[in-house]
Amino acid sequence: MRAAFNSPFWPFVLTTTSAGQEGIDFHWWCSAIVHWNTPANPVDFEQREGRVHRFGGHAVRRNVAAAHRSDVMSSDDVDPWRAAYDAANRATADQGDFVPYWVYDGPAKIERHVYPYALSLDGPRYDRLKRDLAMYRLAFGQPRQEDLLKLLSRRSDDELKSADVIDLRPPALERD
Repeated sequence: MRAAFNSPFWPFVLTTTSAGQEGIDFHWWCSAIVHWNTPANPVDFEQREGRVHRFGGHAVRRNVAAAHRSDVMSSDDVDPWRAAYDAANRATADQGDFVPYWVYDGPAKIERHVYPYALSLDGPRYDRLKRDLAMYRLAFGQPRQEDLLKLLSRRSDDELKSADVIDLRPPALERD
């Protein structure tokens, strides 16, 4: 079943619930993810989206191929992907280790589709979850720029001046 799913044919979509959020390697030809329900927290959300947002994922490969098609055609390398990634590495040498393997700017994007259950708490939970997810990713230094910008655009100037701080200290013990 995994081999059939990981074929390079349409529709390039992964549909997930909590059952598919960890340990399943279904991602090579997917660039969109459909959440049938709203994950409970940003870690679960990240796990689900991690099925398609992977090292050398489909959207990244499409962007590398689109940007470096002429480099591949003029290369003597017998491996077209090595030629494309070599060219991408040269073009982005100043952008750090995540580029071009985890992210590469271009028209292909990872698409997120969330369909909250009607008349449930999933809608408000999803709004809160998007905020929490941006903060979670920011804490690890890998924010999805669109999510972070949306979060920051909703804040007032006063809120932006006072930095959000995540307190990782254990709770204080109450004394009798």
